[in-house]
This record gives sequence, C-alpha cells and structure tokens, in this order.
Amino acid sequence: MAYRTIIEPFRIHSVAPLRMTTEAQRREAVKAAGYNLFGLHSDDVLIDLLTDSGTGAMSRDQWAAIQHGDESYAGSPSFEIFRSAVQELFPFAHVIPTHQGRAAEKILFTALGGTGRVIPSNTHFDTTRANIEYSGAEAVDLVIAEGRDPVSRHPFKGNMDTARLDAFLTQNAGRVPVVMLTLTNNSGGGQPVSLENIRETSAVCHRHGVPLFLDACRFAENAWFIREREPGQGEREVSDIVRDMARLADGMTMSAKKDPMGNIGGWLALNDDALAEQCRALLILTEGFPTYGGLAGRDLEALAQGLKEVVDHDYLRYRIRSTAYLGEALAKAGIPVLQPIGGHAVYLDAKAFLPHIPPLQYPGQALAVALYEAGGVRGCEIGTVMFGRHPDGSETPATMELVRLAIPRRTYTQSHIDYVIEVCGEVARRAPTLSGYRISHEPKQLRHFTARFEPLA
Repeated sequence: MAYRTIIEPFRIHSVAPLRMTTEAQRREAVKAAGYNLFGLHSDDVLIDLLTDSGTGAMSRDQWAAIQHGDESYAGSPSFEIFRSAVQELFPFAHVIPTHQGRAAEKILFTALGGTGRVIPSNTHFDTTRANIEYSGAEAVDLVIAEGRDPVSRHPFKGNMDTARLDAFLTQNAGRVPVVMLTLTNNSGGGQPVSLENIRETSAVCHRHGVPLFLDACRFAENAWFIREREPGQGEREVSDIVRDMARLADGMTMSAKKDPMGNIGGWLALNDDALAEQCRALLILTEGFPTYGGLAGRDLEALAQGLKEVVDHDYLRYRIRSTAYLGEALAKAGIPVLQPIGGHAVYLDAKAFLPHIPPLQYPGQALAVALYEAGGVRGCEIGTVMFGRHPDGSETPATMELVRLAIPRRTYTQSHIDYVIEVCGEVARRAPTLSGYRISHEPKQLRHFTARFEPLA
C-alpha cells in the first residue's frame, strides 16, 4: 500500500541547535549585512535554504570512513578508494581531485579558455560563467525555449537546444574548445536533462569534433528524473543511468558538495591524456599533489562513501518527493513557483510574486530579504543581481527573476518545511507593501556574493 506521508529513510543520530530570533532582530541583522543574505551570520538564520552545496548531513558510514582516511602527501590509499568510487559511476580515464567544483572549473577553463573562444552550455551557473569570462572567453546559454518559461511543464526543461547548438558550432568553427552540459540545470530551476538529449548533444558535439563535458554536481537527481519521466527508463537502476550519461561525455567537472554528499570536495575527470597532463600541472600549482588535490584523505574517503549512498533508490525517492512537497504546497496556496518542481530546490517566481518591482530594482533580492525578515528563512536570488551584470559593465534584466529555496540533504524534517510554507504565505500577504533595492557597492565579478544593497522608498 502506498502512503502519502513522506518519511525520511534514516534516523536522526546527532542534532545541532537552532537559535530562535524575533523579526526585529532579523531586520537589524540583515541591515547590518547590507541586505545581502550571504553576509548574515549563520546563527542568525533559522532555516537556511541559501544553498544545498556542502550543507547536507553526512551519514554514520561517512563519518566512519573519515576515521579510515590516510593523510600521506603522495600515494595515499584514500585516493585509490576515492578514484575507484568515482570511476564506478563515471568511467573516465583520469580523475583529478579538487577542493570544490569551482577549482575544477578554474583548472579546465585556464587550459581551454582564452580570448576569442566561446563556450556554450544549456545554462552556465555563476562560478562556471565567471571562470569562463575570467579566462577571456565568452559563456553562451542554449537551453530550450521551455527552459526560459517559468510556467512550462516540459519534463526536461534543462535540455540543450541541439538545433541551436549545431548552428552555433558551425558559425563558430575553431572557436569552441568545449561544450558544457549542466545536470540538473541549476540556473534554470533545477530542471533535468533527458538521456535522449544528452545523447543528441553528444552526437552534435562529436560531429563537429568538439568535446562534451558535464557539469554533473546533481547527477543522481538528474538520473532519478530520467528514471521517473523518460520512456523506457522506469525499471532501470539509477547507477546504470548515471554510467550511460557519463559514457556520452568526454569529461566532467564536479562539486562534490552536492550529490556526492560531502561538506567539501570536487573533481575534474576526463579521457584526453594531453589535457589531463596539463590540468594536473595546474592542479599542483593551485591545489595540491594529484593524489589529494586540496583535500584531506579523510575527505576523499567520505566522498567515496557518499557516492555509494546517493544512488540509493529509497534516498532519491525521498529527496525528490520531499522537495516536491514544498513546491506543491506553495503552488496550492497561490504562490508562484517555477514548474515543474526541480530536484534540489523550489524556485519562487519573484517576477510574478512582486510584479510592481521592476527588474533593475531586483525583485528577487526584495523577496529573499522579505523571507528572512518575516521568518528567518534564508534563500538565494537567482535573477538580475546574479546574472544581470555583463563583462563590459552593462546591466540587463535576467531572463527569469527567481528566489531559490535549496534543500540541504538529510538536514531538515517535514515540520521545518511546513514552517517555510507558512513564512512564504505571510510574505505573500505582505507582497504589495514590499519595495525594490539599489546596489550601493559591488565587485566586478560574482557581485551577488558580496554586494551591498539599500532599500528604495
């Protein structure tokens, strides 16, 4: 018998306290942070949905694996355990550990980027785009049209527009060193990419002689969506779907702080021997020796165990269903959310939530601040603040104005999520009274992390 109640497929073994605050205290805290939620002290946050990156709870077996870690500078057996676990799912010839995903991106685009080059993706996320642009190259997004429509219910809104990619590679012959494919598509609402689309994208790339790399930090969630939504995939093991995804690519970057269940870590994996040698030289220069790459041996062992746990069907069923529980409740309450609900997060449609605030007054930032002030819920703006500023200094509205409520893995219970639903309802009641923001200070790159804001009257 199928029951409607979503239960966590684990028991709570250790707990951390939450500090309860008043709305007056939160208003003072966010003002002191320049109305930038990244600037808050975490103990001033009640429910932290800023990111699912490195914020999950590790399992009993991961903590046990930490005790097994070997901290030898070179040739650690912990690296062999880590590499074997990676290659079990991603059978690439070379596995290069890094301290997190953006370090893998930095190494890859230092090797492949440069002035005059262009790198397409379905949708680049913030650090990927910034690392590409820092190298002098241009980042281009080629997601399907449905992926730019918050209300479309296309089952695979993260898909690459392969017709546009084919034309793009023809028009830019000799300028494209690599094509990236983000799984799931974080900037587009945590939306998955179908196995068929990965196969078509791979075929287009290889027809043009261009390698395909996966930004695969939420690979297990993407594979679960394939299993649930794609014809012919419903009876397959998630681990087999992951291997199929990997075999269609020439390499990958990974933030192991997401699906691999780590609090830190990442890797770059690829098949090209010459490129791997170049990347290892950069790794030694910036991260560490190739058998630890900026990580302790204990971290490598915890990630190896996490890779086994993340493809468990009971875990993934709970993970995707519990995220949907939040999204469905908000939609039922009339709160605009991006559809269909993604894997790691629910994305509020700030443009529809606050239609009276123009894009260049940052409705996503206004909504995110309001959620914190009202209930201590910290989300993340994914809109014009994050993606509106261009390398030439100009600013244009982002395609979508979103606030991401990212769910850390194995961290919050259903009652925490019910509280978030109530807070969103209260902010919806206040919506007509909310106003926009101006930026009073911003860095040249990745401004959303450290910019300061002032509320407009």
